[in-house]
Amino acid sequence: MHRYTWRSAVREVALIVLAVGFLVPLFALVNVALKPPGSQTTALELDLPLTAQNLSDAWRQGALGGAIANSFIVAVLSVLGVVVIAAFASYPLARAARCWSRMTFYGFLAGLLIPSQLGLLPLYTTMRDLGLLGTLWALVLINIGTQLPFSIFLYTTFLRELPLDYEEAALVDGCGPGHTFVSVVFPLLRAVTGTIVVLNSVGVWNEFFTPLLYLSGSGNTTAPVAIYNFVGQYVAQWPLVFAALVITAIPILLLYFLLQKHIIKGFAGGLKG
Repeated sequence: MHRYTWRSAVREVALIVLAVGFLVPLFALVNVALKPPGSQTTALELDLPLTAQNLSDAWRQGALGGAIANSFIVAVLSVLGVVVIAAFASYPLARAARCWSRMTFYGFLAGLLIPSQLGLLPLYTTMRDLGLLGTLWALVLINIGTQLPFSIFLYTTFLRELPLDYEEAALVDGCGPGHTFVSVVFPLLRAVTGTIVVLNSVGVWNEFFTPLLYLSGSGNTTAPVAIYNFVGQYVAQWPLVFAALVITAIPILLLYFLLQKHIIKGFAGGLKG
């Protein structure tokens, strides 16, 4: 057993201070969201009794139901597309030892270095020519393209750490490469898949500029854009903004709590090699 020393006490105090530093903004967010309408107290002052009136007003005035539904559709389709494409693309990149495999992998990594703003104009004109402006499909396609490089990086580096024993046994039993990957390899990628699902879901769910650009002028909107509508040119309805933030954060927090045991394990495994 480790002895409890003054160094352990210092580490514990530092962690407590760090935790408080993270909890203070969260407390301010929830506190303002639950304040009575017309409250004049600061964000860190409790104004009892707390009420859910701001949550109700934000849900109704911001049409958050439809916005959250659109964000959910975009997130599910985008993440599903990323997982399928990245997993199938990473398998030959991880198993092939030829020069083309390494060059292709580095080509995908180059996508991490290129700012997405560089493709803003050509992507917009492409979506316009395809008739996808104002539709959720434009967001899905763009999100898949922007999230693929990092996902392929995690999948490929994680696959390189997996032993070949199960795959060789499947090939001996007569399974082809495709069937081997689907039946044997992909189930072994649960940890890194959970990491990719959470990271991509958070990124897609919180994306603001892309929906604002591609859905502008249409009846569709997503959660971040709906929250932005509470901020006007001369006045901002901050209690409703904070209430809307609390509401829209709940789905992604639930996803994180459901998959949290896979996140660190998959991320750490994907960074090896």
